[in-house]
Amino acid sequence: MLITHSRHLPVIVFALLLFSCSSGSAINETVAVDNPGAVDNPGASHNPGIANNLSDPGASGTSNIRGVSDLDLPERPLPREIVPPRGYQLSVMRGNRTPDGQPGENYWQQFAEYDIEATLDPEARTLAATARISWHNNSPDTLRRMHLELVQNHHAEGVMRNLPAEVTGGMQLHQVIINGTEFTDEQVSRNRYTVNGTRMSFWLDKPVAAGESANIEIEYEFLIPQRGAGGRMGHSRDNLFYLGYWYPHLVVYDDVVGWHPDPYLGLAEFYHGFADYNLTIHAPEEWLVMATGELKNPGEVLDPHVLSRWMEARESDEPVRVYTAGAEERATLPAQESGSNGMLTWRFFASNVRDVAFSATRESHWDAARTPVGDLNGDRRTDYTVINTFWREEAPLWSEVTAYQQHAISFLSEMTGFPYPWPHMTAVEGAEIIGGGMEYPMMTIMGDYNLRGPQALYGVTAHELAHMWVPLIVSTDERRYSWLDEGNTVFSTSESVLDYFPDRDPHRRGQAAYLGSARRGQEGPIMRRSNYHYSPEQFRVASYSKPATVLVALRKVLGEDVFWEAYRTFINEWAFKQAYPWDFFRTFERVSGRDLTWFWHSWYYETWILNQAIASVEEADDGTRIVIRDEGDVPMPVYLTVTREDDTVSEHTIPVDIWLQGVRQAELIVPYRDVKYVEIDADVAFPDVDRSNMFWAREYED
Repeated sequence: MLITHSRHLPVIVFALLLFSCSSGSAINETVAVDNPGAVDNPGASHNPGIANNLSDPGASGTSNIRGVSDLDLPERPLPREIVPPRGYQLSVMRGNRTPDGQPGENYWQQFAEYDIEATLDPEARTLAATARISWHNNSPDTLRRMHLELVQNHHAEGVMRNLPAEVTGGMQLHQVIINGTEFTDEQVSRNRYTVNGTRMSFWLDKPVAAGESANIEIEYEFLIPQRGAGGRMGHSRDNLFYLGYWYPHLVVYDDVVGWHPDPYLGLAEFYHGFADYNLTIHAPEEWLVMATGELKNPGEVLDPHVLSRWMEARESDEPVRVYTAGAEERATLPAQESGSNGMLTWRFFASNVRDVAFSATRESHWDAARTPVGDLNGDRRTDYTVINTFWREEAPLWSEVTAYQQHAISFLSEMTGFPYPWPHMTAVEGAEIIGGGMEYPMMTIMGDYNLRGPQALYGVTAHELAHMWVPLIVSTDERRYSWLDEGNTVFSTSESVLDYFPDRDPHRRGQAAYLGSARRGQEGPIMRRSNYHYSPEQFRVASYSKPATVLVALRKVLGEDVFWEAYRTFINEWAFKQAYPWDFFRTFERVSGRDLTWFWHSWYYETWILNQAIASVEEADDGTRIVIRDEGDVPMPVYLTVTREDDTVSEHTIPVDIWLQGVRQAELIVPYRDVKYVEIDADVAFPDVDRSNMFWAREYED
């Protein structure tokens, strides 16, 4: 067949033989291009050993498809090759990362050890602490300067923000000691040590060479904001404190960018390295404390009856009430040490985590249980983690959150193929601090959800727990690429919700959120730097709903088995490492054996829309001619469901390759004339902006 394109496009002879079968069986395509030199196909494989793999010699039946020029539609843009930034390319060249998206043989990342002793004063609403940090330079570079993040300075007067924030004065630094030398006001005046917004930077008297360490000691305090860091920490009703971003945190120095000095502005979140943490928390004796890590001295702080029930809950598949707020018994032991001023000391240890948070409550119920996570240590036996839930009487829906956590942790462990690795998962009800939820390793704070109902509460629970995998196990730069953690998490959340509430389809809700913005022309590219989207709506769509929606579409393109193999490969290969978007892209290409440049560029780098339409369905001499118009700019396969008069159903696919030749219209002939219905994307896997033109029904005369 001779296909003539618009006057702006070359002439191509393009023929495709499509195999089809009845009743929803799978179909693959065989592509034959009679003049392959006429157009460079952006979808052709650029990775050695990767082929399009479209043929299925075992399929039966044939239909003819051809691309058709259409002068009524604008010339279509073609996806371009994806070129990662220079830093990523250099990392690949050095062997830190592989060209196909794996950690390389020379991969490295920094590591630190934190020893933090903090005192919580609920009456004054202050936290005073000393942080001792030992930082190990695992890079091949000699570093003359270091950076710390002081998130509490988001609440200092005059600091740059992209969201409003309560002004508390920020973090007050009383003493800063680097490698045994105290930094003085004189050094500040000589720019050896500066604090600019949420960033603290200092020049080292002795550079830290590869393999060496630096030791930092900082004494500090701050007034705890009521809704701190955009509702990610704070206090509520004089009976709850939730401390996140409460200590000086080392800025990441990695193999792609080096130092990441991006300030915290309030919208896009965080990028942290992995570390071990020893926490010592002093709190008044009536306050019950839980934190990231394992509680090392439960017998020194918990009432014996409470401790006994907690030990029982750790072996129970059903939730156990560990402590009832308002009961006559105490939750904690009375302070015994002389000079303790009525304070108890809580000790926690966490290994190889990105961050730590802690809660202190005196009027919360405490429920607990265990839940299976799979085989953590390879002994072919099921391992468990402990689920803790702290909630106040004013949040009655929270009586089910322990069960919600049990389901989500177990489901997500299986879904990702990576068992939840930590000793506990704790949810804290934090109404008046937060409306939604916020994640930290092993800890999350969420609103009461009294007005939104149990399904919404399950959804936010699953969402925050899904974050345990990304970005807390697979570490990502949320400040630059928030979609890589939020998009994956929204997708995982929807899968978990579907499993718990089978009659719901949360993927459709996310798709609708993206489409609303796309139809208004108000979205921003997913790959735009997350800290600098033009509006909060663009940030939300580009970070949450669109990337999650696109993963559903990718699953349709690759098929369930290949998609999940690629997804799990990414999670497992990058667990406890620092992944970038191109690692994600290339992992899917490696596992699927397909070049997906057209997919990544169209959905992630552009704001193109998808708009596939049935232009006409007409009887022909050799069957029925179905004409599909591609009125959007995103090239995607067309999945057609054709129903005949006897209700026999056949599935047909127009492969994406035909659109990558630059055509806007494709003609398919099925070898029968009794067509009753034709529908594009019957399972609504693709986010098409106009579904009104995706269904055709034969009209019958009266």
